[in-house]
Amino acid sequence: MAQKQDKVELTSNMEDYLESILALQKEKGVVRVKDISDFLEVKKSSVNSAINELADKKLIDHEHYGYIDLTPEGEKLAQEIQNRHDILHQFLVEVLGVEKKVANEEACQMEHVISADTIKKLTQFVKKFSKK
Repeated sequence: MAQKQDKVELTSNMEDYLESILALQKEKGVVRVKDISDFLEVKKSSVNSAINELADKKLIDHEHYGYIDLTPEGEKLAQEIQNRHDILHQFLVEVLGVEKKVANEEACQMEHVISADTIKKLTQFVKKFSKK
C-alpha cells in the first residue's frame, strides 16, 4: 500500500513562482529563468534560488541552463493557486465592483492566505451570483 504524501508547504513567493511558470507555459510553451525574471520583475538570482527550492520539492524539473517544466504535482498545485486567484478576482470585480487592476493585485495577496473551506464557499457564492 502506497503511503500518502504529505502536503507540500510553500511560501507565498514559491506559490507565485509556480503560478508564473504555469502562466508562461500556457503563453509560450517553454519557460526559462529569464522569462520568470521578466514576468515577476525579480532578479535572475532570485529566480534561480526559487527554482532550486521548487526542484528540491519535486514540483518542477529543470536542467541547468535549460527549460523549466512543472511536474504533475507542481502543475496540480499551480492550477489550484490559479483557481483561487481567479475566483477571488471574479468575486472582487463582479460582486464588489472593484476595479480590475486593483482586484488582480488584491486577489494575488489573498490567494495565499484563504483557507480551502472558505474558497469552496466563495466559489459556490460566486457561481450563484453569476447566474442572476
